[in-house]
Amino acid sequence: MNFTLLITVLLTAITLVVAAYIVAKLIGPRSYAKVKGEPYESGIPTRGTAWLPITVGFYLFAILFLMFDVETMFLYPWAVVVKDFGALALLSIGFFLVVLVLGLAYAWRKGDLEWK
Repeated sequence: MNFTLLITVLLTAITLVVAAYIVAKLIGPRSYAKVKGEPYESGIPTRGTAWLPITVGFYLFAILFLMFDVETMFLYPWAVVVKDFGALALLSIGFFLVVLVLGLAYAWRKGDLEWK
């Protein structure tokens, strides 16, 4: 097999990354101060510890959002090829949507979509 194109793409990518890094180091601002190493939020110095407990609800809500977002993303390729496959495509997307709606109903019934 001829891997010339693959090697060319990899070498180009590596060269561009290294070049961007070198240019950033050469023309980037260089000011070092103790304040720059301290954590802050919106320019306001922090008070207390940064280790605050975060409820699991935020993570669960984010995971549910990503799950349904990715699942609905699969609807676009299906819509592109639905004419080619006919009834089989309609049946498979119907099953897919039933599973999606059942997952949403389960999360809703459990109360995972409510902020408490």
